[in-house]
Amino acid sequence: MKNRSILWWGRFDKNYSRNRIIRQSLKSLNYQLIDFIPLISEFGFAEAVLRNIKKTDFVWVPCFRQRDIASAHKWCIKHNIKLIIDPLISSWDKRVNEKSNAFSQSYANKIKQRESALFNKADIIISDTSKHSELFIKDLLVKKNKVRTVFVGTEESIFMPRKTIRKPNNTIEILFYGSFISLQGTQVIVNAAKKMASRSNIKWTLLGNGPDLLICKKLAEASPHIFFEDKVDYLKLPERIHKADILLGIFGDSKKASNVIPNKVYQALACGKTVITRSSMAYPTNIRNAKNGIIFINPNNPEALKNAVQRLVNNPKSIQISNVSARAIYDKNFSQTIIINQLQKVFSTVS
Repeated sequence: MKNRSILWWGRFDKNYSRNRIIRQSLKSLNYQLIDFIPLISEFGFAEAVLRNIKKTDFVWVPCFRQRDIASAHKWCIKHNIKLIIDPLISSWDKRVNEKSNAFSQSYANKIKQRESALFNKADIIISDTSKHSELFIKDLLVKKNKVRTVFVGTEESIFMPRKTIRKPNNTIEILFYGSFISLQGTQVIVNAAKKMASRSNIKWTLLGNGPDLLICKKLAEASPHIFFEDKVDYLKLPERIHKADILLGIFGDSKKASNVIPNKVYQALACGKTVITRSSMAYPTNIRNAKNGIIFINPNNPEALKNAVQRLVNNPKSIQISNVSARAIYDKNFSQTIIINQLQKVFSTVS
């Protein structure tokens, strides 16, 4: 029996973490992946016809490619095959709930209705968390039987535990890395760090760049224990994670922030590093009740972040114990084996 084929349709980034992991998992299930990247998303159907793109068993529209759904759907109708979309986010949720004052209600409703219509063209919609599943069903009016959850996870061949790197003078480093958007709450991190100014052996590092970087740098002025670093190459990220003692997730208080489990949390847990992040119902119940490995605090709360860090650094041995729990949490909940099983269930419903 020949391997089944999937046409990956859209102007997607092959190297984006979510896409890399899904593609690796699909290949391990013996699916043949064929890529179709149209010159212009809106004219993808016409281009596919002109190029005589061969019929496959399924079409997959990857994350962030809402603009490619309509043309992919038209091609699926023509060939009577199933369309699977993996949006990762709702563009309506991101644009409206992250910028609540930027749009009139009528315009926000138009954005929502447009995305709802696109999502309902698919046979299966992949979500990355239970909260995104709820959003797709309740807000975007997708039928419940179309929605399947597949966690993001991470590349385990790259992000894995290593021996602790010893630091001079018993310095403990708290590391955040990201794109400095409001969802991440980077100002919360800086304000928490300033509250611990008297702890000279605590180093706070914020790595990356983005809209809130200059604000954070201004907030951190005259704080000698707060440092900023440029973004590092993806393949060098695990090494940088392992140089730190405690990793930080996100701390924004928007509805959008409450729906996600960010890449950095998966990556840190896979590396066996303790993570402090905002509380969220997006995490499985057993993780929300964890005692070690991942520590949840209220969003937009510098005092809570300071207290969480302080409890850990006051007992350095507790960090080592917590690090072991971090990897155990990853293995039990988010490993590639689990993601592969989730994908198998997806295809069992559309085959």
